[in-house]
Amino acid sequence: MTDTATNAGTSPSRLRVLTLNLWQQYGVWAERRAVLIEGIRAQQPDLVAFQESIKTDAYDQMIDLLGPDLNVVHSKRRDPNGMGISIASRWPLGEVQEVDLNVTPRTAGFPCTTLVAEVIAPDPIGPLLFVNHFPNWQLNCEYERELQAVAAAQFVEERIGESTRPVVMVGDFDADHDAASVRFWSGRQSLGNMSVCYRDAWESIHPEDSGHTFTPDNPLVKDGVVRGMHPFRDWPFRRIDYIFVRFGAHGGNALDIATCERIFDEPIKGVWASDHFGLVAGLERGLL
Repeated sequence: MTDTATNAGTSPSRLRVLTLNLWQQYGVWAERRAVLIEGIRAQQPDLVAFQESIKTDAYDQMIDLLGPDLNVVHSKRRDPNGMGISIASRWPLGEVQEVDLNVTPRTAGFPCTTLVAEVIAPDPIGPLLFVNHFPNWQLNCEYERELQAVAAAQFVEERIGESTRPVVMVGDFDADHDAASVRFWSGRQSLGNMSVCYRDAWESIHPEDSGHTFTPDNPLVKDGVVRGMHPFRDWPFRRIDYIFVRFGAHGGNALDIATCERIFDEPIKGVWASDHFGLVAGLERGLL
């Protein structure tokens, strides 16, 4: 791992946000589980978003990995194996809502969704919205990802209204920074007669670094050990996991991006934690 937890949970003016696609329980799960538990807890995140997390009546992967001390919510939309998305917070959660991302018939069969949670963080951070976005993954579904981005953005804008509360949006967007759906989030183009502007934490801190998060550098991708499907070594999208901070017209009440690093981007004791690399960012209350 390339990040450390020197500021983890110790400063009331900074929060640490972690996002990771867990790859469900594929591969050598017992070994991956041990690596994930140790690595995630070492980061001491305040906010956590998982994609491809498992939640069934018998098993809660979020609590299994994080322990019982965080406040946890799960998406209702899940596949037959219980796979969906989840959010955890060190602080109490207020209203939690879910955005329906079934925008065309091609989205059927995949638990695409956006989970929006109000986090009652203490001052000086204050209450904020934490959003976990999980659009369709198929290569030929960028049209759907565009529609899904607009649906999620409209929901957040309506939820924010005239409020000045910050918004932190994370997730596995399954598109790189040049895709229309991601350009929309970053304020580089409009879609669906609307526009927004979210600051990309990785790009802010590492403007010259590609920051790939789904890459054949990871043998779980290169060797095709993914859902029993063909190898993903030629998958065209490489940086597909993001931490975004919403900006208003003049920066609004946005949190400052202090740090952003990849995690689980190398094997630990010979074990790769997931087929995705994760991200952890330090966000601070700025002066805007």
